[in-house]
Amino acid sequence: MRLLVTGGAGFIGSNFIRHILTKYKDYKIINLDKLTYAGNLDNLKDVEKNKNYEFVKGDICDAEIVNKLAAKVDVIINFAAETHVDRSIGSPEDFIRTDIFGTYTLLEAAKENKLKFLQISTDEVYGSIEKGSFKENDRLNPSSPYSSSKAGAELLAHSYFVTFGVDVLVTRSSNNYGPYQYPEKLIPVFITNAMEDKSLPIYGDGQQVRDWIYVIDNCEAIDLVLHKGKSGEAYNIGGGNEKTNMYITKKILELTKKPESLINYVKDRPGHDRRYSVDCKKINALGWKPRYDFDKAMKETVQWYRQNKWWWEKIKTGEYKKYYIEHYHERHGLK
Repeated sequence: MRLLVTGGAGFIGSNFIRHILTKYKDYKIINLDKLTYAGNLDNLKDVEKNKNYEFVKGDICDAEIVNKLAAKVDVIINFAAETHVDRSIGSPEDFIRTDIFGTYTLLEAAKENKLKFLQISTDEVYGSIEKGSFKENDRLNPSSPYSSSKAGAELLAHSYFVTFGVDVLVTRSSNNYGPYQYPEKLIPVFITNAMEDKSLPIYGDGQQVRDWIYVIDNCEAIDLVLHKGKSGEAYNIGGGNEKTNMYITKKILELTKKPESLINYVKDRPGHDRRYSVDCKKINALGWKPRYDFDKAMKETVQWYRQNKWWWEKIKTGEYKKYYIEHYHERHGLK
């Protein structure tokens, strides 16, 4: 199989590429990535010389380059997206362009070349739920410009299945964690901040609930949907680890042996969803369940950031520093 993986230099995309190249020795992958702030070729240093791997720098909104690459593959897997909620509040236009118009460009290429199309989405498209868990046929009710752009991309993809007969699949995963995650998301920013004895800013009361999944478990689930998923269907992918943000924060401080005095309560962000939860019976029926124990995987994740300071320290002195010092920290009055 020949795969066009878009956004493959990002966190989940890079882990997925490594998973596929390791498992399927005869698969070929073209990685199309614009290399915006979170796209990092250091994430794939260990596979860059693999004969079945090719990197192309480019924008998924660029129809010329997308069509050229689509003619060489059997399937498009779209990881490419602007993803951080805070950034979507400050600059929603970037999210609309990449997440919706970029998906449209890829869908057009899939239609013209008769390709399978797998859209990587998020549980955030459902919005918040007080009790119970969302199923795939529940109404989408996104709260932020980010989750709205992902929901819009999903709906557009589904329309290409209904109207044009494109072989479309969608995965909606819960919060991922693990190696190579850009240090703006909760777990990597708190791990690295703790290592540097910097404050860990908690939104509101810290009781927001998220379901956490180790990134390799998610990659294995996406792999299964790619090969066994039913065309036109969406699949929830959850880790079964619902934890409050405060629990995650204290767990990180415990694993890094740092004091709880580093916790700093800040004003809650606008439209902050209280709880996410997804029902995964549908993908369980395909034969998938998460393999990684949460506590063990968290220890391994902390250990990875401890052993790979070369990877994250230069990020935190570059784009990360610019954004968080000039925008995030100033907005919350942090030093």
